[in-house]
Amino acid sequence: MARIIVLGRFQPFHYGHAFLLSEARKLGGELVVAIGSSEADESMENPWSAEERVEMIQAWAQSTDCQVTTVCIPDIHDPPNWVGHATEFHGDGILATSDDTTAELYRDAGWEVAEILMNERQQFVGWRVRQTLTMLSTIADDDAFTAVMSESLPQSTIEWFLADEYRLFRLSELGPDIDAIG
Repeated sequence: MARIIVLGRFQPFHYGHAFLLSEARKLGGELVVAIGSSEADESMENPWSAEERVEMIQAWAQSTDCQVTTVCIPDIHDPPNWVGHATEFHGDGILATSDDTTAELYRDAGWEVAEILMNERQQFVGWRVRQTLTMLSTIADDDAFTAVMSESLPQSTIEWFLADEYRLFRLSELGPDIDAIG
């Protein structure tokens, strides 16, 4: 049984990721979620640690009764050597991706690639979700947060955020100065 590898930064885990993992799961085999940029310093592009991203993924997996293995991969900022580096962490298998660049990189390295078609890919890109979260980062209203983010985040991720207010609030500290509302 082949290992199915899904790569991402998961900053944060959103519906696009949930769709990708659900489709990859249909391929059979052990589902391995490889979290990239695991060493990244906290920033607007990487606000959640690798450990927090593992928590988000595992919360979703438990809520959907999906078995996943997570591995964390530090970035080397060297695309030609990325596949060899990443393979040391996630092992061999079949790459499942919706990203053309990643598919080409792995295919060029001799990997079997299962391309997952995602029709609404532009809606579920991390920077858009982070921007929305940043706008909500100083609004202390769980119902408003849930109403807005339910378009982008699975309920398990919403609950993960609501379990610790700093998970969201930190975005207000990482971004431009804004006044708290409420």
